[in-house]
Amino acid sequence: MDLTEHTVESKTIFEGKIVKLNLDQARLPNGTLASREVVYHPGGVAVLALDEDNTVTLVRQYRYPIGQELVELPAGKLDHGAEEDRLLGAKRELSEETGLEAEEWTYLGYTLASPGFCNEALHMYLARGLSRCQQHPDEDEFLDVITMPFAQLVEQVMDGTITDAKTVATTLKVKVLLGL
Repeated sequence: MDLTEHTVESKTIFEGKIVKLNLDQARLPNGTLASREVVYHPGGVAVLALDEDNTVTLVRQYRYPIGQELVELPAGKLDHGAEEDRLLGAKRELSEETGLEAEEWTYLGYTLASPGFCNEALHMYLARGLSRCQQHPDEDEFLDVITMPFAQLVEQVMDGTITDAKTVATTLKVKVLLGL
């Protein structure tokens, strides 16, 4: 059975600095029409920076849409969408948010943030061989850098203390990859 929905009409109803929102009419597999609200996002990167002692560097920041602080991996949007090299974006975000650079980078694939209404793809990396550089967050970015043992991060992912999707997915991928 072909499950493809075909766009019949598409109208942009909002375009901001980060996202664009379209209201579409789609033809369903049974021939009827349905409205689809679609958020277009340039995509992002998340970095699990792991040192030689199996300590991970994270950030704590306030997330306005949910009204609370979260502990997350260093991450950010790709500045030019698909045109920006993902690895360069990951290196930029790690440096900006934590003041770290890495010699060794492992691409872990991507996860879709919420594909029911948004096309955002979050590309995940493991960074090792860490060294210090100058932290330089964006002017509208306020965060605390924290560290914890990787095992503690896994525990907090598993007990629901850490709920950020990119952090959960990346942490579990690294756990399986490294057998930690």
